[in-house]
Amino acid sequence: MEYIKIRFGGNIGQLECDLEKSINDVFQTLSPIFRLSERSWRPAMDIYETPSEIVIMSELSGVDKKDLDIEINSRAVKIHGIRRPLPRVERMTYRLAEIQYGRFERILFLPAPIDPEKATASFVNGLLNIRLERISRERVCKVPISDE
Repeated sequence: MEYIKIRFGGNIGQLECDLEKSINDVFQTLSPIFRLSERSWRPAMDIYETPSEIVIMSELSGVDKKDLDIEINSRAVKIHGIRRPLPRVERMTYRLAEIQYGRFERILFLPAPIDPEKATASFVNGLLNIRLERISRERVCKVPISDE
């Protein structure tokens, strides 16, 4: 199986994000209730391609379909939404709190142009599956020449 490497720009933003995550993780180990700020989480995703399509799969357990949005153009896909926290039980004490809640957003730049009009998406058992039809690079269009 061949993996697609996707780059999201320079490393400065990533370093800032990694530093914030490291600091937040240190304080969260002291107490799961103490957080620096409410920040977005990043759902796990797989992307693979065949000769005719690009497929994106995302693990979004606990996200309600009505809280999920997908935007597509010929070169990128934006997936964003919110996972709402479960109701709290009175007088409970957390011993472990790893499930992340809140807003999320992922922008994925595609390795080949696609036809956004032919995109399909399904959401079953917490897995989002987006299928994107590639635009054939071998397509030839004949252009008429005018006298003007």
